[in-house]
Amino acid sequence: MPEVAAQTGAKGVIAGRVLYTGTAPVPQTLALDADPGCQTFRGGQPLLSEELLVGSGQGLQNAFVYLKTGLEGRSFNAPAAAARLDQKGCQYVPHVMGMQVNQPLEIVNSDATLHNVHGMPQTQKDFNLGMPVQNMKLIRQFAQPDVMIKFKCDVHPWMNAYVGVVPHPFFAVTGADGAFQIPEVPAGTYTLEIWHEKLGTQTKEVVVSEVSPAAVEAVFA
Repeated sequence: MPEVAAQTGAKGVIAGRVLYTGTAPVPQTLALDADPGCQTFRGGQPLLSEELLVGSGQGLQNAFVYLKTGLEGRSFNAPAAAARLDQKGCQYVPHVMGMQVNQPLEIVNSDATLHNVHGMPQTQKDFNLGMPVQNMKLIRQFAQPDVMIKFKCDVHPWMNAYVGVVPHPFFAVTGADGAFQIPEVPAGTYTLEIWHEKLGTQTKEVVVSEVSPAAVEAVFA
């Protein structure tokens, strides 16, 4: 049976957790040899891989959760406020994020070193932009949905991030405990997709109605 989300009036909240089953891997410490300055920017703190992070209660971090189907025929204005992707301490911050089609994406270089932003959309043209100056900012927009766009830095090969671009505001990224929440969802039946960079995707059918909430749970092995 589909999970049921709570709602107030004509809108509801989809909430749940994404879990990892099995022994949680130890995050790999990444070598920063390509740029000795990176260690300085990080204050000597090591940089750990973010590709598979498992937190308390086996919660899976950095899963992108969004409504894949159920909103056909509806349109949603893109926010005027920009989403933000930073390059700080020689890593992308955040590692996984979401935004809407045609919303501005502000890309920032907070480091006093050269980064280049190599975006690799699946539905539109690649781009590769040099950012040699600290506090430099660039603005990009995406005219098509794309789950997910990979970003990498060709100067620092360990740097990567993923941006989910969807045509509506109903998306979330799981936190350190694997939890997520998508508020203000119109009543209806939806296909919810959960994406993870190493573990693939799952889908769940979700019904938003006036009944009591039920947890949405996805388990990746």
